[in-house]
Amino acid sequence: MALKRTPGDLKRRIVFEQRQEIDRGDGVTVAGWIERFRCRAGFQHLRGGETVMADRLQGEHVQIVFVRDCPEVAAVGTAWRIRDLDSGQTFNITDVTPGEWTDEDRRWRDFLTKTGGVTG
Repeated sequence: MALKRTPGDLKRRIVFEQRQEIDRGDGVTVAGWIERFRCRAGFQHLRGGETVMADRLQGEHVQIVFVRDCPEVAAVGTAWRIRDLDSGQTFNITDVTPGEWTDEDRRWRDFLTKTGGVTG
């Protein structure tokens, strides 16, 4: 049985960034990342499974980043990324799932992420 999440598990500060075309001012647009919002998050490092082990051989680390669900978080998809404000590390979002209910109105959202590899 999984441990029940609490607000005390949200120990990291993160920012959600969305990929967007940015005009340089000279008529050329380049792909870049735009900060959308910040929040607190918890990290759950994944240890086992064939896919996780194969990713580690490629220098990638798979983990779950979880946050409290809210309207801003509901808009996040796999085209977004997460940046840890404490370490500066970037996480590519590979899957988004609603998490568990803790109370009648408390819900978590989980982001399966990978670090390392190409961050674009």
